[in-house]
Amino acid sequence: MGKMVFMFPGQGAQYAGMGKDFYEKESTAKEIFDKASYITGLDIPAICFEENDRLSVTEYTQIAMVTVETAILKVLEERGIRAQAAAGLSLGEYGAIVAAGAMRADTAFAIVRRRGVYMQEAVPTGGAMAAVLGLSAETIEEICAQTEGIVSVANYNCPGQIVITGEADAVSRAGEELKEKGAKRVMPLNVSGPFHSRMLTGAGERLRKDLDRAQLLDFSIPYVANLTADYVRSTEHIRELLEKQISSPVRWQQSVERLLADGFDTFVEIGPGRTLSSFVKKIKAQAAAGGEITVVNVDKYEDLAKCMEVLEHV
Repeated sequence: MGKMVFMFPGQGAQYAGMGKDFYEKESTAKEIFDKASYITGLDIPAICFEENDRLSVTEYTQIAMVTVETAILKVLEERGIRAQAAAGLSLGEYGAIVAAGAMRADTAFAIVRRRGVYMQEAVPTGGAMAAVLGLSAETIEEICAQTEGIVSVANYNCPGQIVITGEADAVSRAGEELKEKGAKRVMPLNVSGPFHSRMLTGAGERLRKDLDRAQLLDFSIPYVANLTADYVRSTEHIRELLEKQISSPVRWQQSVERLLADGFDTFVEIGPGRTLSSFVKKIKAQAAAGGEITVVNVDKYEDLAKCMEVLEHV
């Protein structure tokens, strides 16, 4: 087997029913859900499994997503699947830190619950995000810098797909200019605020107080941080990275390029959806690093057997 990385998706991939089959069929997963409910005082299974409005509200979405990701992670680990590194997009960075062994699941649940609340409360009226397709990062950065108001890059997802964030009017103005510069599409995102913009700096500062009190552990594997697209191998900088991550761009493309350059050839997406798997394939198609890669995702329980079978042959 080659070098494997566990990947964890972020907010936006959630859906009603996520994790339910793992909860019903795996005692390890049920224990994780029960632990998250106990730590947060919320009925996490109800939020995840039933059709409800809370699942699309940031303060509930975040803890729900991390619970599902952690539950699936623990089931994989129980079956002997081990990665040599981890990475997560935005909120998914917490799943990566748990996978790296640097944070206990109960600690992550407590921190993520507060993170969601702080971000929900910090969101100013008028915030917005939009996905820009078909333009270079340099062009998008230049237009954002020239646009009146607060607008900047939120996510470097993959070649040809970058998300911008900021004040609604500024995001709209930048979007019109980007279309004139040749963007194939500029798609407003259905989100509750300008995530990964400096408008959320205060939420990060509030979270830092909780992070300073949180217990961190020695790493078992490194993870790649959103802020730097570089490996984190010790607890020294985790708190600062997680504080600044809330108001800084997510360097996902750069993170995957780093992993590819270092010989990682097996990418396992853990959690709802296949978004990261799609990004990895697009990044690999334009990466200088050679060699074939294997990309699998474990979202539903039926994916577990498929994943195990694929991993037996890599």
